[in-house]
Amino acid sequence: METMDGPVPEVRTEGEPAVAEELGQNVDQIIVKVDELEQRLNEVEQFYSKPGKKQSNTSKASSVMKEKDKDKQITSFKRRQLDASRREAAATKRMQDLMRQFSVIEKPMDFSTIKAKMEAKDGTGYNNVREICADVRLIFKNAMKYNDERNDVHVMAKTLLAKFEEKWLQLLPKVDEEDERRKKEEAEAQLDIQLAQEVSHAKMARDLSAELEKVDKNLKELRDVVLRNCRKMSTEEKKALMTVLTQLSPEDLNKALLIVAQNNPNFQATGQEVDLDIDAQSESTLWKLKFFVKELLQGQGKSPTSNGGNSTMNNNVNQNKRKRESIDAQAAKPPAQKKNNKKPS
Repeated sequence: METMDGPVPEVRTEGEPAVAEELGQNVDQIIVKVDELEQRLNEVEQFYSKPGKKQSNTSKASSVMKEKDKDKQITSFKRRQLDASRREAAATKRMQDLMRQFSVIEKPMDFSTIKAKMEAKDGTGYNNVREICADVRLIFKNAMKYNDERNDVHVMAKTLLAKFEEKWLQLLPKVDEEDERRKKEEAEAQLDIQLAQEVSHAKMARDLSAELEKVDKNLKELRDVVLRNCRKMSTEEKKALMTVLTQLSPEDLNKALLIVAQNNPNFQATGQEVDLDIDAQSESTLWKLKFFVKELLQGQGKSPTSNGGNSTMNNNVNQNKRKRESIDAQAAKPPAQKKNNKKPS
């Protein structure tokens, strides 16, 4: 049976192999019987198709013609019956061949399927010409596998496969060239996509930076408003703050002095000796220093010292949280120079 004519429906067989073999024998017997009947029918047609002897009697000739017409109708009817039987037997034979085909061929393929995949516009088609080549090879190999080596179909499939391989070798350099061109185009397209993403993310980063700067500015303004409206620091709180400042490292002390200088232009934070009058500082400066000291000690895992029972200075340290009230005070990095701090007398 030839397997290269077109797509065949999938057929599933059930039962023992002996049943299929018996079915095949019955089909063969029916075909032989139909051939015998067809031969006998041809003999009958040939007999009646010969010119008969002339009849002298007109009525007798008319009767003979009617009989011949009747016989022809009977013969035509019998022929139609034989044709129907022959078609049914052939269909049964094809069904048997199909059952055998799907037990031998693991992956059916035909030229109609190849053509449909080549013309597909929905993304289900071939990705490259090498896939087409593989399916064409599969058609010929299936035909050779299904049909015996002495079968004409096997011989023709083998011959066509050899011709195809010969033509394919001639086209292979162009195929390789096309593959290289396609890979280059894909690489360029991927690079364009990457560049577009980088440009998009760069713009996003600039926008985020601008938004963050705006948020920082708003926070600074809000903090200034809060500091201007905050309560006055008590004397005990000032003493506790001064005690903590005297215990800071030189680098942290520089940062604290810069906070004072930001709100007091006359304050010299870069001298060899610096006199800090805690009572002369504004409330906003005092609270900024207090926030700075609190964050600093929290980062070191310590608790701020307080003599006045201030709840803000006595909170437990939480190393996983950082407040943003003193962002503006820590923006500038002070020079690494030791400073002396004198308490007011």
